[in-house]
Amino acid sequence: MFFAWPNFSPLQWAAILGGALLFVGVTCFSVYDALRRDFGSSNAKLIWVQLAVMVPFFGGLAYLIFGRKRGRKL
Repeated sequence: MFFAWPNFSPLQWAAILGGALLFVGVTCFSVYDALRRDFGSSNAKLIWVQLAVMVPFFGGLAYLIFGRKRGRKL
């Protein structure tokens, strides 16, 4: 067999899955929110979406901290 599953406790598995869900959740919410906002140009919207996708988690956090203030809700 090429791969053996690590022998983690249920609490460790919960922490790993919780971290992964947080990671994916921040990225997905950032993309969703950026697509629903008007940034004045489609290039700015595209840059924020690319940042959130290409730099997972940290790109999403950057959007949530800086990008949400620049765009206005449609």
